[in-house]
Amino acid sequence: MEVVLCDVIIVGSGLAGLRAATAAATVSDKLDICVVTKVAGPRSHSISAEGGMAAVLYPDKTGDSPLLHAYDTVKGGDFLVDQDAAVLLAEEAPREVLFLEKIGVPWTREPDGSLALRKFGGMTKPRTVFAKDKTGFYIMTTLYRYAKGFPNIKFYEEHLVSKIVIKHGRFYGVVAMDMRRGELRFFKAPAGVIAAGGGGRMFQLTTMGHLNTGEVLGFALREGIPLKDMEFVQWHPTALVPSGILISEAARAEGAYLVNREGERFMKRYAPQQMELAPRDVVSRAIAMECKAGRGFMWKGKLCYVGLDIRHLDPSRVKERLPLLLETVKTYAGIDPFSELIPVAPAVHYFMGGIHTDLHGRVLDPYGNWIKGLWAAGEAAAVSVHGANRLGSNSLSECAVWGRIAGEAAAKYALENRSGAVEEYIRAIAEEEEKRILYVLGRRETGGIPAAHVKSALQKVVTKGAGIFRDAESTAEAIAELVKLMNNFRNININDTSRIYNMELREVIELDGMLQAAYALLLGAYLRTESRGAHYRIDYPKRDDKHWLRHTIVYKYGDSFIAAYQPVKIEGWPPEMRQY
Repeated sequence: MEVVLCDVIIVGSGLAGLRAATAAATVSDKLDICVVTKVAGPRSHSISAEGGMAAVLYPDKTGDSPLLHAYDTVKGGDFLVDQDAAVLLAEEAPREVLFLEKIGVPWTREPDGSLALRKFGGMTKPRTVFAKDKTGFYIMTTLYRYAKGFPNIKFYEEHLVSKIVIKHGRFYGVVAMDMRRGELRFFKAPAGVIAAGGGGRMFQLTTMGHLNTGEVLGFALREGIPLKDMEFVQWHPTALVPSGILISEAARAEGAYLVNREGERFMKRYAPQQMELAPRDVVSRAIAMECKAGRGFMWKGKLCYVGLDIRHLDPSRVKERLPLLLETVKTYAGIDPFSELIPVAPAVHYFMGGIHTDLHGRVLDPYGNWIKGLWAAGEAAAVSVHGANRLGSNSLSECAVWGRIAGEAAAKYALENRSGAVEEYIRAIAEEEEKRILYVLGRRETGGIPAAHVKSALQKVVTKGAGIFRDAESTAEAIAELVKLMNNFRNININDTSRIYNMELREVIELDGMLQAAYALLLGAYLRTESRGAHYRIDYPKRDDKHWLRHTIVYKYGDSFIAAYQPVKIEGWPPEMRQY
């Protein structure tokens, strides 16, 4: 197996990964930064972000402040947010917006030259900067080009990570399959940042791209790394029916209405003050409740949806501010939104949970000790800044802020801990992983199961046990079915025996991690006997601060999954009932 020696390894090339890489490269041009990513070019899911990035830029003009931004974040997260993380996000986000502007992101501006601001759901002030409704596209293309300008950043694209190498509480590198050549490589470094994104493809309907499978979360579990708060999965209220393509919250920020089949703006029943701009968990549940009450539309008798109405808006402003929306609904729904309702329904959009880290993004073991040399950032991490529900436009801010924090820290650590030749016991771990993957590639079992069947069944199981509405019975059944799938996975066959761009092998490797992460998600959902944020239990419909104002920590001990708990950091705002 080829060994690639690096100083810092970044797993993932979305906003968090690219920000970590550029921050690390800026610390020292003597460091070799390796970006190991399963995608080609700037095609990570960050490029699909539409609405904008939250930051307090003009406090005197808007009456806003970083503390108010932090409070909105804490409240929006139903008080499961670690409040020091919310304050850090609010204080650092403006710096990242200005950095992105400096490197060329074309933020939309007001006539006076200031950056335009939108008010997003759950925000008390307009503080979301944006670039039309293609914010992620402009950020990613600009940041990718900027990263490519660093001679000490090298991209290893279309490399699928299959193992994180950790020994004696220390990070040593990752093993990845080069899909272009069909070869495994061991990337060795003293420092690493995991920024591999979320796992929306564990569910049947999601706004996430097909590569957002979340397998790295499962691989982290296998190495003894805990996952935190995995039961909190955000359903975005407005995904286009039936494709699941995101219709940005920017539409509602610009004044779009949500209506049921009776033509009623139904949000007045659920959030009479904020209406369509209530937090996403509130709006998604409201849509689901309208469907339960028979007030939704039906697509082919299978999928209930409501209408997003922009017919009352100024067409010229919509064309200026929401060009992607117009293009998307025309191409994928064949409708004219100026004369027809846009069909939308909730779809999985974001994982609030992820790899267990401290405030600074350092990855922790089950006992709270830092795994030396390892950080995590972005959606893959659970720094606990979103709690039980993320506010729209806070994700880009999180990715940029903690990407920079993790990248700088990893670089400084690498400068003090330069590594040399590969230790034999570390080489043996990497070579064992190569043997495992090659065995999977060559396995032929009588009556073997296709990977696609297992993946489809996994999506049904996770959707059943961790949907918008949950209960003990359905989640317990889902866990039992998932255990059967994990056993069936051992009998998967691969018909494609080639090594070059073997998409079937890629799907098997992804499934291997997805199954592990899905178990942590369902276990957390089953054990949390309350309703909070995106986790709504119909058998426990109330929030229970006495017993559940704490984070769920799931880790593996041998083949068993263990659940533990950690208190939420309350520093300035005691829990209160959310009203919107």
